[in-house]
Amino acid sequence: MVFYSVIMFAGALLFFGVAAAIYRGNTNLIHSYHQTQVEEADKKKYGEAFSKGLFVLAIAMVFSGVIALFGETVPVVVLSVGVLLAGMAVSFLMLAKVQKEFNGGFIR
Repeated sequence: MVFYSVIMFAGALLFFGVAAAIYRGNTNLIHSYHQTQVEEADKKKYGEAFSKGLFVLAIAMVFSGVIALFGETVPVVVLSVGVLLAGMAVSFLMLAKVQKEFNGGFIR
């Protein structure tokens, strides 16, 4: 499970970096399609809200990787994957809420 942990830590580092850049105002990292209805005055608030969803995903990946370091037994693997899936679900729900609030939804 060490390989899995390394993958989770590397992915989390990537998501932390992207989320931090978006949080600081670089909303160009979010595809323009997802920003079509976002007002220019709301771009900073949109970026901050969007990045929080990415931070949650990165944190879930870190926790999943840490749990995986405890071994390869079935309970450890199930817990590790469960933490990752729960974090993904929370993150995607946060992103959906942000898209609905600022852009009217994912599909326009």
